Amino acid sequence: MRFTGHSRGFSASDAINAARYFQYYGGVADKIHGESIPVGPDHVDFTLREPYGVCAIITPFNGPLQMFGRSVAPALAAGNTAIVKPTEQAPGAALALAEVLAGVDIPAGVLSVLPGAVEAGQRLVRHPDVRHVTFTGSVATGAAIMTAAAETITPVTLELGGKSPQLVFEDADLDGVVAATIASGLVTAGQVCSAGTRLLVHRAAHDELLERLRAAIERISIGPPEDGADMGPVISAAAADRIRTAIRRAQDDGATLVVGGDEPVADVPADGHFVRPTVFTDVDPRGDLARNEIFGPVLGLMTFDTWQEALELANDSDFGLVAGVWTRDSGLAMHLAKQLQSGQVFVNNYGAGGGIELPFGGYKQSGIGREKGLGALHEYTQVKNVCVLAKPPAS
Repeated sequence: MRFTGHSRGFSASDAINAARYFQYYGGVADKIHGESIPVGPDHVDFTLREPYGVCAIITPFNGPLQMFGRSVAPALAAGNTAIVKPTEQAPGAALALAEVLAGVDIPAGVLSVLPGAVEAGQRLVRHPDVRHVTFTGSVATGAAIMTAAAETITPVTLELGGKSPQLVFEDADLDGVVAATIASGLVTAGQVCSAGTRLLVHRAAHDELLERLRAAIERISIGPPEDGADMGPVISAAAADRIRTAIRRAQDDGATLVVGGDEPVADVPADGHFVRPTVFTDVDPRGDLARNEIFGPVLGLMTFDTWQEALELANDSDFGLVAGVWTRDSGLAMHLAKQLQSGQVFVNNYGAGGGIELPFGGYKQSGIGREKGLGALHEYTQVKNVCVLAKPPAS
């Protein structure tokens, strides 16, 4: 049995969200239009949004169904064809979904799935007939894809890493913070790019939040998802080793281990790569735990005294994918939302049920372009301007 790492609940939502993407973009397929531009009485000017043609879509292992849907659905809705290259670690979901879609009269050649190793993706990106590339994954791989696409001047949409901060003020709904943090950063075994694993907590709320987090984590069951466990394994032995190394490095850097650690998980199958959900406090803002994406169930807490300090800590990152603000002060929340260097900002929530309708993408090294929402249609169309002389002929 190959464990996926995701709970039954997450796997169910993965399928539901994939369907929602096709429903959402199916509804806008006949509503993609340009705009009229006034340029004076003698001309009529308008724009057209036209498809690129062949779109290469390279998807990761985490959320394989919804990752398929969120890119394929807008690409097809905009009139493109799509070739999906799923990760070699988990190609089955993409193949199964493509088989389902083959039964709904999609014309032959409009949608293809190309399983394979890294070399298959490299050849796909460099192919001269591919006119747009979408990639979700690591910064290093995204940079390599961007470099390869530059050889044919092929535009890219890149959704890369994250080290997303949650700014927790003294008046925050701490139960809400805990629930959102567990859902985004732990029960998925931390294998989510938008996980809110960097907790910036007002000093007055720190101890209470830490205690509630500890209690919630102790209730998380670890084991095979098909047995109903809350948290399954990470994707591979290499991933587990990398996460445990990051845990040990955080301890060497002086962070205080609150719960979890790098010890093996007891009473779990030997063929799954299980890692303990882990929380540190007293995290050095300049250390690896605060700055590097671990992609595992590891949280780091840092304290602040003023909102200015919280904002500085939040923006002091190479990433800028998602941020959360937890406060009952609406004025403060709005000010921070404008100042945070992040593609998405959630106030008093985190994630919004999959966020199908919400443009998603990053600042800085978190990527280029936007997926989800109507903004994704801009990624899968190119603009043509048409200017017509409308001056009547001389009499």
